[in-house]
Amino acid sequence: MSNDTQTAPDGTTTPHPEKEYFAFLAAGRFMIQRSRSSGEYVFYPRVAEPGTGARDLEWVAASGDGTVYATTVVRRKPPEPAFNVALVQLTEGPRMMTRVEGVQAQDVRIGMAVKARIDSIDGKPLVVFDAVK
Repeated sequence: MSNDTQTAPDGTTTPHPEKEYFAFLAAGRFMIQRSRSSGEYVFYPRVAEPGTGARDLEWVAASGDGTVYATTVVRRKPPEPAFNVALVQLTEGPRMMTRVEGVQAQDVRIGMAVKARIDSIDGKPLVVFDAVK
């Protein structure tokens, strides 16, 4: 996918990596960024690598494998079910805020192996994770 950019009146262009990320998800692809110079993976989509400022980020397919790094249960007023909010560390290194589905919210544990999939919430594609059994 080509870089999604916007051209300003002075002729300069501004990339929109968040738009690109959601376009990939809409196409059924979970992509993250990697710096060509350092090899470090980056998530959340951005224009430059954190720490170095390198602007050589490229899109690569994420493995989808991860481990729950942190989790909490959000309890709602009955009869609405509780749900979890998890911080998942991707095999590639970055962490992402998400949720783990297919298990009770209180059964999500730190260290649990998970696998990404793309779901649609209110018509918007999002990455969620399922516990690896």
